Amino acid sequence: MSREIKFSLVFRDMWQSAGKYVPRVDQLVRIAPAIIEMGCFARVETNGGGFEQVNLLFGENPNKAVREWTKPFCEAGIQTHMLDRGLNGLRMSPVPADVRQLFYHVKKAQGTDITRTFCGLNDVRNIIPSIKYAHDAGMISQCALSITHSPVHTVEYYTNRALELIANGADEICVKDMAGIGRPRTLGRIVANIKKEHPEIPVQYHSHAGPGFSVASILEVCDAGCDYIDVGMEPLSWGTGHADLLTVQAMLKDAGYTVPEINMSAYMKVRSMIQEFSDDFLGLYISPKNRLMNSLLIGPGLPGGMMGSLMADLDSNLATINKARLKDNKQLLNQDDLLIRLFDEVAYVWPRVGYPPLVTPFSQYVKNLALMNVMQMLKGKERWSMIADDIWDMILGKAGRLPGPLAHEIVEKANVEGRVFFEGDPQDNYPDALDKYRKMMNEKQWEVGEDDEELFEYAMHPSQYEAYRSGKAKVEFLADVAKRKSEKEKKNISGNIAETKMPSKTFALPETPQILNVDVNGQSYRVTVAFGDSAATALSPALPSQTPVATEVTPAAPAATGDGQKLLSPLEGKFFLVKSSSDTPVKVGDVVKKGQTICYIEAMKTYNAISAESDGVITAICFNPGDAVSEDDVLMVIK
Repeated sequence: MSREIKFSLVFRDMWQSAGKYVPRVDQLVRIAPAIIEMGCFARVETNGGGFEQVNLLFGENPNKAVREWTKPFCEAGIQTHMLDRGLNGLRMSPVPADVRQLFYHVKKAQGTDITRTFCGLNDVRNIIPSIKYAHDAGMISQCALSITHSPVHTVEYYTNRALELIANGADEICVKDMAGIGRPRTLGRIVANIKKEHPEIPVQYHSHAGPGFSVASILEVCDAGCDYIDVGMEPLSWGTGHADLLTVQAMLKDAGYTVPEINMSAYMKVRSMIQEFSDDFLGLYISPKNRLMNSLLIGPGLPGGMMGSLMADLDSNLATINKARLKDNKQLLNQDDLLIRLFDEVAYVWPRVGYPPLVTPFSQYVKNLALMNVMQMLKGKERWSMIADDIWDMILGKAGRLPGPLAHEIVEKANVEGRVFFEGDPQDNYPDALDKYRKMMNEKQWEVGEDDEELFEYAMHPSQYEAYRSGKAKVEFLADVAKRKSEKEKKNISGNIAETKMPSKTFALPETPQILNVDVNGQSYRVTVAFGDSAATALSPALPSQTPVATEVTPAAPAATGDGQKLLSPLEGKFFLVKSSSDTPVKVGDVVKKGQTICYIEAMKTYNAISAESDGVITAICFNPGDAVSEDDVLMVIK
């Protein structure tokens, strides 16, 4: 009998490789029975990665979402798996050890069977603790190799890391080709080496379709002994997503492998619902370019998941750049201009920061550093003039060992700024924190939840969780959806006019703010949505029929009324006074020194430190934490 190959549907990654969000929990619960009915999946990726943060941004409880989403698969005997970022858990920055351990306890209790743990630097020190945490929670520990293509990432390099992980207790190995740039023959040799030493260890292959290698790579790894293949399905396969289920099944069947049959009636149900969810609101966050394959991705090696969010956010980055160019009477750039400049700069930056595999969070770090270089140089400033704290932590070794050496210019900049390189265990930099968050929840009179799941969520995503609990996240999300729908309708109307050659007429978004009524946890809000360059969202309680429950929504930001020098935002993003709730924020009246970090702009998933430009006293703080800011907005006034 021919060897069997099993399929895993990477449902979470399908969505997040295409755009910004995944379906709401009500949509997930609707589609699960049809996925099961397809009868061809041994595994389904249900959560992990950015899944939890997306729920919080929706204003949904992520713990409820995971429990309801995994339940039907568990009952059907289909294994569920999640993506774990090792030292970073489910977020972009490192996580204390006690939070990582609770993470596994919570997700097992919620119905997740397998944890796919990876380190973006392939530093096994960041993965090995998760093997123990998974086993202690009764989960299968699948450890991943983050695949990339560089002079230092050889077959021997990956083989040795796989064998070290197995020696430390890994139950399975995932060959995680997150950008799809692994060369097919090389990937086959890696899998063959693993299977030669450990034929009993299951190997699962994960790849993205973007550069075009994925189908050839799937055939190579199967010929080398791979057991499971991650697949996507229409209308979210290919592009920045994954190879399509139907293509992979037909190819492997022709190659002589035993593969599961597909209930095509159920397949069409799932396909139809995916399109329905996209038409509902998810498609508003999916760039049409993400549905295309692009061999240009071979050069920068950026992963599909990151490209999904990049293309969704690129318009705002372009607007920021063009705003500065307009002031200088320079020719405006289009999105393709920016994309090519960005790809070229990634190729320049990547080897100089030690060839970190381009997977979360390091793909975002390299991309953000490249994009910041492009933006600063287009404004006439120097390369490397703005490096976020999280990126510095990667450079300095606080996140793990970099695969390659740093360029002299980077080392010199670190030395000039007095930054210290770190050689120890990265986890040692992040002390336990659960007691602190438990105390904070008690003070707020928040329940820690079943299996401490709410405590875990707060400790893993503090700022997003607070925005969820206050209702602010849901209000901002619904306002953003309303704005995007209005903009889409405007484009559709303009397009129809052009097609029918009707007399020219200017259609514009509303010039005055529009009012929405939004219900958040039983509290009614009036949401004001503005459009265009002055877009902002304000919310206030609607006139209720009864006294409303007290909320924690922050009042409107004060105007810049203080005397002194204005501190301007260097980029668009969200304003925060601190990165961590344990840090002490500055306040009006505080004395600050030139060069002192006094606030942050969170942009492109990293916190960019903003320093005082002179000694003085803060006379005004012009935004509240979490508020959206534009480039050149006045953040503070210092006298």
